[in-house]
Amino acid sequence: MLSDDHVNEIIIEVENVSSGVQSHPSSNQIFQEKVLLDSSINMVSSISDIDVIDSQTVSKRNDQKGNQVLQFSTTLNESISQTLHSLECMRIDTPGSSHETVQGQKLIASLIPMTSRDRIKAIRNQPRTMEEKRNLRKIVDKEKSKQTHRILQLNCCIQCLNSISRAYRRSKNSLSEILNSISLWQKTLKIIGGKFGTSVLSYFNFLRWLLKFNIFSFILNFGFIIIPQFTVAEKNTLQFTGLEFFTGVGYFRDTVMYYGFYTNSTIQHGNSGASYNMQLAYIFTIGACLTTCFFSLLFSMAKYFRNNFINPHIYSGGITKLIFCWDFTVTHEKAVKLKQKNLSTEIRENLSELRQENSKLTFNQQLTRFSAYIVAWVVSTGVAIACCAAVYYLAEYNLEFLKTHSNPGAVLLLPFVVSCINLAVPCIYSTFRLVERYEMPRHEVYVLLIRNILLKISVIGILCYYWLNTVALSGEECWETLIGQDIYRLLLMDFVFSLVNSFLGEFLRRIIGMQLITSLGLQEFDIARNVLELIYAQTLVWIGIFFCPLLPFIQMIMLFIMFYSKNISLMMNFQPPSKAWRASQMMTFFIFLLFFPSFTGVLCTLAITIWRLKPSADCGPFRGLPFFIHSIYSWIDTLSTRPGYLWVVWIYRNLIGSVHFFFILTLIVLIITYLYWQITEGRKIMIRLLHEQIINEGKDKMFLIEKLIKLQDMEKKANPSSLVLERREVEQQGSLHLGERDGSLDLRFRRSVQEGNPRA
Repeated sequence: MLSDDHVNEIIIEVENVSSGVQSHPSSNQIFQEKVLLDSSINMVSSISDIDVIDSQTVSKRNDQKGNQVLQFSTTLNESISQTLHSLECMRIDTPGSSHETVQGQKLIASLIPMTSRDRIKAIRNQPRTMEEKRNLRKIVDKEKSKQTHRILQLNCCIQCLNSISRAYRRSKNSLSEILNSISLWQKTLKIIGGKFGTSVLSYFNFLRWLLKFNIFSFILNFGFIIIPQFTVAEKNTLQFTGLEFFTGVGYFRDTVMYYGFYTNSTIQHGNSGASYNMQLAYIFTIGACLTTCFFSLLFSMAKYFRNNFINPHIYSGGITKLIFCWDFTVTHEKAVKLKQKNLSTEIRENLSELRQENSKLTFNQQLTRFSAYIVAWVVSTGVAIACCAAVYYLAEYNLEFLKTHSNPGAVLLLPFVVSCINLAVPCIYSTFRLVERYEMPRHEVYVLLIRNILLKISVIGILCYYWLNTVALSGEECWETLIGQDIYRLLLMDFVFSLVNSFLGEFLRRIIGMQLITSLGLQEFDIARNVLELIYAQTLVWIGIFFCPLLPFIQMIMLFIMFYSKNISLMMNFQPPSKAWRASQMMTFFIFLLFFPSFTGVLCTLAITIWRLKPSADCGPFRGLPFFIHSIYSWIDTLSTRPGYLWVVWIYRNLIGSVHFFFILTLIVLIITYLYWQITEGRKIMIRLLHEQIINEGKDKMFLIEKLIKLQDMEKKANPSSLVLERREVEQQGSLHLGERDGSLDLRFRRSVQEGNPRA
């Protein structure tokens, strides 16, 4: 056990450490530390009264701790003197406390051998102000430059590489800041997230993500297809009436909007100018656009899957981070209020999700809800089958209907019926929530998404069958342009119905809920229906990009208008979700639905078009060919006669044109997906085990605390007089200390008045 001499030595060392310039610990502080040490020694002695073996063990440990304290005091004084000397040599202002100086020097010494990235992360994680972090980084860089100058005098290449990497890192950070500053609708998205939560915010994030997709596709088509066609295009002699905006026929037929307007010749200006093969440019540009979309979807799914499913902090709630982490760079009043609203919304989402996960139902309740689920699925499947049958029979007789009716508005019948189905049936699906009553709002959204995607993808599949088997084989003059016009009308009609529903239907629903039937109240934003509208429109754009290269540009305009219309309707006609829930994993599910079955269905449709259908003989860049793919075959045959391009022929025949290559690629993707899934399950098990370990450690601590409380009670009962004497001594020392402090303050006040200090 520690003796009184050891206690005095510890007090002396504390005085040396905590003294700044002339500050000394008070007698009260010293006496309190001594009382604490004496009480700990008495507690150990009481434990020794209970168990002799434990007493010997504890005394040995206390002797070892006393020796360690003496060694620490010696090394601490030496390190303080060395630090002060080094700081004087560097001419750096020393802080008020030498203990802080030692910690600062240790921190600097630990930061110097780190890499640049690790050093930046370590400085960023320090609990300091921005100014202190900047000063710390300057000091570390200065020490690092001195060491590197001494060590790397003969190695200029490494120093050059370090400067290049530093410049690259700074330029990368600057570029990311610029991109964040010019990001679309950043402030609007924060307002939506703060008021309506992450579930509604996921819809607008998905809309912005699709807008970036279409911007890239339009730039690609405009640069490699539309601009070259403009150089050889003839003047359009048709009259523009304005009805073309709704029907897509007439004046637009002989423009770059549709497939039939593009030439099949090789564009060449002058005898010595470079040639531009329009057939290869058309098919390669569309192929590059779809390939880029394919890999972008895969990359986005992997990114969101890693962030929302694999990272361990997803399963740990994250409430601690929300409560105890605040961005102190936010100083504007409106920004602070918006940040507070966002944090409160996220906390409510986390807490409600934890409460919903812990809720349990009885057997009768589970049986009732399971029966309701079965009935809802049977009804929804029957409604979807009836709608698909109606679209199929209407599409079969659509060509005959158009031949017998010369009215220009007759072409809008099929798009009108399809848009009515896409608007009315999802609303019917949304009413099933009153019967099903899911505990988790996320499950309700998933079910609605699956029902709506089955309906809309089935309708698109029937339309594709109609286009490829009826329109393409009907013997029309330019069937590719007819398909492009149908897709344009479908896209435009769906956009018009969505706008009418936003400004009229949702407005009337608010009037009814607020004035006529007040029990209804304001409605909640239907995430599933609105997201499926975006997926449906984007699927039509991908199918129609081969027949109408300007569809990405049209979709850009529609998405831009859609964002503002949905935002205005959201703020006026909707209320926040009644059940707050965290939608961090919704974006992954949205992209997955966009990839499968939407994008995979598009690839199958275009593959059948390119490999199995015969192009029109009088229009388009592939006129006169037996199949669209024959333009690639003839180009490969031409390259096989040139020795310098044999590597291109090998890549096409062994990779692109090989079934085995795509089989192996698909197998690799499936293996990677399976590994990611296993990693996710392993992380979940790890988080569960860590939670159990934390709970067990808490129980152990409670047991030890209860034991210590019992020992203290035993000590009080055994020696009540010693505790009374200690309390009196503490009170006397405290009164003496207060008197000395008051006297010193009075003396300083008199001196300041005599010196004429105005601050006195």
